[in-house]
Amino acid sequence: MNSLPLTVKRSIELLGIVLIITILSIGKDIIMPIILAFFISIVLLPVYRFNKKHKVPEALAIVVPILLLIVILGSIIWFFSSQVSLLVADFPKIRSNVNIHLKSLSNWISTISSYSTKEQVDFINKNANDLLGIAGKTASGAAVTLSGLFVFVGLLPIYIYLILFYKDILLRFIFMWFAIDHHPRVKEAIYETESIIKNYLVGLMIQVTYMTILVGGILMLIGIKHAFLIGVIFAFLNLIPYIGALLGNVIGALLTLTSSTELWPVVTVLGVIAAVQFLDNNILMPRIVGSKVKINAFFSILGVIIGGNIAGVSGMFLSMPIIAVLKVIFDRTDMFRQWGVLLGDERPARSPMTFPIFRKKVPVTTKPGLQK
Repeated sequence: MNSLPLTVKRSIELLGIVLIITILSIGKDIIMPIILAFFISIVLLPVYRFNKKHKVPEALAIVVPILLLIVILGSIIWFFSSQVSLLVADFPKIRSNVNIHLKSLSNWISTISSYSTKEQVDFINKNANDLLGIAGKTASGAAVTLSGLFVFVGLLPIYIYLILFYKDILLRFIFMWFAIDHHPRVKEAIYETESIIKNYLVGLMIQVTYMTILVGGILMLIGIKHAFLIGVIFAFLNLIPYIGALLGNVIGALLTLTSSTELWPVVTVLGVIAAVQFLDNNILMPRIVGSKVKINAFFSILGVIIGGNIAGVSGMFLSMPIIAVLKVIFDRTDMFRQWGVLLGDERPARSPMTFPIFRKKVPVTTKPGLQK
């Protein structure tokens, strides 16, 4: 490989990236549950090791953390469904509020344009069939996605059990890929990957909890309806870097708008979300996940978009831990170290155009980048 021309080496690397994306895109229904199961298995490892240390039989040592995970997920689903049921019970009032807002919007449009209220109604009626057709396609697509979700969730416990049960085989397989001289670096990369995934996913669970409590609790004290539903939706969407926070703000504003005839609650919701997010980004999250690999903003957003196109919502959520693992691997491989630099958020302290030392694959002084 070292004797090949530089253009050939780089072409092989780019073809490898294209091949990996293609495989993920084609086999997403098979690969994404396995990747998610692998990440969850890393989080459950401490419980598994604790059980093994106390002489618990291996099968039971694996089943106990899986059952614990199921209880936690079941509690989250129950909490979310209870909040949605409150929203559904309030539907008649929501419909009345929506009609009031639509009437106000129609009057505002009439004042700034030549379209009268009657012309606006005619336009809506004319396009109603198209809207119903789109809604039908969306509903059928959602049904397919829901059935796929049940298969996805149903396979997860099985994959997690098998990954934990056969983890030593997987480790032996990884070590056999490399020369014996490289095994210490491989071992270091495995430990760091485990630490990063564990810190990242546990940190996200803690983040979802306190974001829900902070946003939902503050809004409830102020008197905003469906406060905890807004809180839990924003907390989960906030897991998607950059894009999720924007969607969470939009959904929070819409839910507030439908439950009130005034605009001040919307401003209040957006203000509370902004304050909590500032507290999360600058104080809480850096201390909770202080040792995670730093990925630059460009590749964070790009990863979310590519992950979403490949595997939908699951791809968006898994994009960051996947990129973090790739960065750990790249940083410890001389051949691919430049890719680790490209993904990272540590900018060179000096311009590589002026200072030759910053062009080499050696540790250099850096300055912080733009962190979420």
